[in-house]
Amino acid sequence: MGHIPTIVTSCLAVALTIVYFIVPDAGKFTFLILSAAAWFLVIICWLAQKSADYMHRLESHDHASHDEKKKLATNYGQRQHTVQLSSSEISHAKAELSADLEELQSSLKNKNTEIENLKAEITSLQTLVEIEKLRAELANLKALAAKESAKKK
Repeated sequence: MGHIPTIVTSCLAVALTIVYFIVPDAGKFTFLILSAAAWFLVIICWLAQKSADYMHRLESHDHASHDEKKKLATNYGQRQHTVQLSSSEISHAKAELSADLEELQSSLKNKNTEIENLKAEITSLQTLVEIEKLRAELANLKALAAKESAKKK
């Protein structure tokens, strides 16, 4: 299955090389660049496959020891990292993660309480601002009323 990209890019490179000899002189430069890039991809695919084959051979030799270990595989983008941990290490890590989770949950509860308190304060401040606006409006109305009564006299 792993040789399919190499085969496909090889076919593409061969086709582009053949087309290079068929096209008129005006298109030769384009097909020269395209075929060079295609052959470069063939080399890269071939090297990648050889590297993967080599790693699988090494991996098969490592499975000879029967120690009680479990594999933990995590995917990051296109890469896969494999880590071997013993069951005691896994239980220790699980205990640490549980403690961290409890700490985060208590922190979250505290933050939620703080948020509710801040919302209550904001509401009371908004009420105080509205009261001050009403007082200012009332003072302005009193001043206008005093001016009107002064004009009438």
